Amino acid sequence: MICIKNGRIFNAISPEPFVADILVDGTTIREIGENLSLPDGCEVIDASGLSVFPGFIDAHCHIGLDGTAIGYEGKDYNEYNDPVTPQLRAIDGINPMDESLRLALEAGVTCVSTGPGSSNALGGTFTAIKTTGIRVDSMIVKAETAMKCAFGENPKRVYKDKGISSRMTNAALIREALNKAKQYLAKKEAAGDDPLKAPAFDAKLEALIPVLKKELPLKAHAHQANDMFTALRIAKEFDLNITLEHVTEGHLIVDELVKENIPLAVGPTLGQPSKFELQNKCWETPGVLAKAGCQVSIITDAPVIPQQHLPLCAAMAVKAGMEPFHALQAITINPARHIGIQDRVGSLEIGKDADIVIADGCPFVLETTVKYVLCNGKVVHSHA
Repeated sequence: MICIKNGRIFNAISPEPFVADILVDGTTIREIGENLSLPDGCEVIDASGLSVFPGFIDAHCHIGLDGTAIGYEGKDYNEYNDPVTPQLRAIDGINPMDESLRLALEAGVTCVSTGPGSSNALGGTFTAIKTTGIRVDSMIVKAETAMKCAFGENPKRVYKDKGISSRMTNAALIREALNKAKQYLAKKEAAGDDPLKAPAFDAKLEALIPVLKKELPLKAHAHQANDMFTALRIAKEFDLNITLEHVTEGHLIVDELVKENIPLAVGPTLGQPSKFELQNKCWETPGVLAKAGCQVSIITDAPVIPQQHLPLCAAMAVKAGMEPFHALQAITINPARHIGIQDRVGSLEIGKDADIVIADGCPFVLETTVKYVLCNGKVVHSHA
C-alpha cells in the first residue's frame, strides 16, 4: 500500500481543494480522508505543501501510432490506400516503446485515447490506454472507444486523386458505408442462427455495427463550423452517438453547440494555422464553450503538439480566460467522460484507478515541477 500524506487535493469534482491523505491499495484508491490509519508496511509519500491531481488524460491523440522515428517506418496512424477503413483498430498499430509515451507519463499524462488519423472518411477505432507498459494488451483501459470519421480538408487533400475532391463526396462516402452496414445488420438479424442465410462476412460493415447500435460513437474530426454541422446531420440521420473533435470554430457557433449537448474535444491550438480551415483558431475557444455549459476536453492531437504539453495547452486556455477549474476538468474528468472511462479514471475518488500526479504547484504554471506520478497504483516517475 501507499499513502499520500497531507497533500492539497484537487479531485476534479469539487471546485475547492482540500488537505487530506489518499490511501492506495493495489491499483485503486481505497480511502481519502484526514489522518488516515495506516497498515503496517505502508509506504508513505509526504505531500505536505504539494498539490495532488488526477492523472491527466487526452481524449484525442495519435501517440504510439506516429512514432518519434522520422520517416515512413515509424508512422502507422493513417491508411492511404482506401478512404473508407472502419475495420482498422488502433491496438494493432500502437508501439508501447515509443519514446513519446515515456515523456507523456513523466509530465503526468497517465491515460490517452489514441487511434487512426484524419485522412480517411472513416478511419477505424480509437482505444484508451495507460501510458505505461511494454505490451499494449496490458495497457488497455477500453479496447474501442469510438469510430473515427473525418470531415473537411484532410480527406480532400489526401484522396483528391483517389475519389474525394469535395466535402460533398466525403459525406456521401460516410453515408454510403453506414447505409450498407445498416442493410448488412438487418440481413444478419433476419438470418438468426442460420449461417446459410447470413450475408457474406464483410470486415468493414462488421466494424460499423457497434456504431449503428450506439455502442460506439462517431469521433468526428471537424474544424470548420459547416463541417461540424455536417457531422451532426449525419449522426441524426442514422440516429448515432457522436463526439466532435477539434471544434476550431466552436466559439463562433457556441449557441448551436450548447443545444446539441454533446462532448467536445478542442485542439490542437498551439502553433500557427497550417491550413485554411484553421484560420479562426484561438485559445479562447475552450473557455467560451465551457462557460456556456458545454462538456469540453482540451486535446493535443499528439504528435501535432507533443503529448507532454497537455497541461501547457490547458494553461494557455486559462491565460485566454478559461476558469482554472474548468481547465483542470478539461484534462481530467471531461476527457474520461468523453471516451467513456469515467468509472475508472479522471478524478480522485474512492474505487477509481490510482492514477495520481503530485506537483509542487499549479500544473498551469511553467515553473511547476511534477514530483511524483502514480499509474495503476505504482510510482512510475519520481523527481523528489
